[in-house]
Amino acid sequence: MKSAVLLKKTSGLFAALAMLACLLPPGFVRAQTFTLKELASRVDHHYNALHSLQVNFTQHYQGMGMDRRESGVLLLKKSGRMRWTYSNPAGKLFVLDGHNAYFYSPGQTTAQRVPAKELSDLRSPLSLLLGHTKLEKELNGLTMTPAANGLYTLTGVPRGMENRVTSLSLTVTPDGMIRSMEVDETDGVRNTFIFSNGKPNAPAPDSAFVFTPPAGVQVVEGMPPV
Repeated sequence: MKSAVLLKKTSGLFAALAMLACLLPPGFVRAQTFTLKELASRVDHHYNALHSLQVNFTQHYQGMGMDRRESGVLLLKKSGRMRWTYSNPAGKLFVLDGHNAYFYSPGQTTAQRVPAKELSDLRSPLSLLLGHTKLEKELNGLTMTPAANGLYTLTGVPRGMENRVTSLSLTVTPDGMIRSMEVDETDGVRNTFIFSNGKPNAPAPDSAFVFTPPAGVQVVEGMPPV
């Protein structure tokens, strides 16, 4: 009799577990079964398939005697165009039109212009994701580690930036969506971006990536500010 009762309870437990598995989000049960190569490919596929992307961001800059938090909206468009519109501080702007990058901070009388081919700003790695890149080729020494809440972190060193960057980490979902980006530089600076409310293929007219300086502001050649 006890064996029958135990068998009945065990069967009920397995049935409950099976039902729970059906209710879990796609990818959860198999989250431990994919390889680094497969996860990197999922990130590649997700972003390379997009024409544009709008996402909210928060930025945390630590280093060089500063500890700064800022936020706003990022708009990306193929190929190689970005617009970082800051709401905190209001008026700060970073625009990459595919040829030149423009940097403006409120209250300044000049805006900096830097040719895209010379751009060393560390927001630029994200623009690679809306193209035809492969993370395994763009990040040297790529590794994968589990992160909190069922996410994973892909870490490597951006190719061509070895003298400035010690690591670039992308925390991603099992389906390949980026939740955060963290850049550690050789001088001890850490730049962290957290992304939310992504809108794939959001409207992104070419005019959004044209920098128009505010009245009285002069565009000068320069280097990107920190």
